[in-house]
Amino acid sequence: MRKTLVVMVKEPRPGRVKTRLGRDLGMVGAAWWFRHQVASVLRRLRDPRWDLVLAVSPDHEGLASRVWPEDLRRWPQGRGDLGDRMGAAFAVMPPGPVCIIGADIPDVSRGAVAEAFAALGAAAAVFGPAPDGGYWLVGLKRLRRHAGMFDGVRWSTEHALADTIASLKGARVAYVRELRDVDTVADLRN
Repeated sequence: MRKTLVVMVKEPRPGRVKTRLGRDLGMVGAAWWFRHQVASVLRRLRDPRWDLVLAVSPDHEGLASRVWPEDLRRWPQGRGDLGDRMGAAFAVMPPGPVCIIGADIPDVSRGAVAEAFAALGAAAAVFGPAPDGGYWLVGLKRLRRHAGMFDGVRWSTEHALADTIASLKGARVAYVRELRDVDTVADLRN
């Protein structure tokens, strides 16, 4: 079965993307940074070992966007919080291991993604932790839908990873290297 890597992206419009970063950098600067960050991530993560898919938002604008590479398959993120949107992505991807990442992780590499897919050989789920208590990657094996996996997760807090793992109720979980995402100017400096 083919592996699938889903990258969650938003149209890089000022005031719609990276708003916490935009408070200090300016909304235009934050949107510019995000657009170029995504382009860099997509170039680095193309690999014959997995299919690269974009989960786009907003749905209609993202599906028609000229910002993202035309050759990459796109899927609308849909409505709801981050957990709802990731759960929907897991549900619609083809059979096989699936990993989901955000596009705002400057140090993500093919090696880090390959580690995550390898970890799914012995685990039902894999996480790439972030220093803020969240995670930059979540991956699931063949049976990709764990009922309630993202229910009650306190997103954008130091509890996001712990809340998600608690919902897996004894499933075997693996971890890969810790990476930082960029939400603020302080993150960008690091």
